[in-house]
Amino acid sequence: MAKKAQSTLPNMLVALTVIALVAAAALAALNGVTKEPIAQAQQAKVEAAISAVLPAFDRLEDRDVDGSVCHIGYDAEGNLVGAAIEAGNDKGFGGHLQLMVGFDKEGNVCGYQILETHETPGLGAKASEWFQKDSKGDIIGRRPADAALTVKKDGGDVDAISGSTITSRAFLSIVNDAANVFSNITI
Repeated sequence: MAKKAQSTLPNMLVALTVIALVAAAALAALNGVTKEPIAQAQQAKVEAAISAVLPAFDRLEDRDVDGSVCHIGYDAEGNLVGAAIEAGNDKGFGGHLQLMVGFDKEGNVCGYQILETHETPGLGAKASEWFQKDSKGDIIGRRPADAALTVKKDGGDVDAISGSTITSRAFLSIVNDAANVFSNITI
């Protein structure tokens, strides 16, 4: 019969070290396996968002403008049709909020998609529909360059999400920031 190892401090340290090394190796291997599929899924999400928020385009050019990633759409003749701008901030109730905001060539909001959110489900998470066309806080077709989008509570004319004024402010701030970036795109 095998002799049982004694419970001494050195034996416990060796056992814990071996367990930690095995766990670290397993996590590293799992990270290596999942890293590429996660990156591909994120890229597919961005591509779907671009298509959802931009008017029809034939060619897309990606460019960094004022530190923001801009996806600029052109028609077959090379004329600007609009831009999809990735923008975000950490002002949301749940922290970081990241959007893809689309603008037509005149700077009107064509649409938006939420790329990342940590807002409260059932409250701040309603932003994915709240500001869409024909919804209570509809911003589609508005031109933030003419007048910044702000909630009614702050003197603006956009209905905030009920119970989520902080999220609404953060959301509209992102759209306004994206409009500023759009105004700095040089063709």
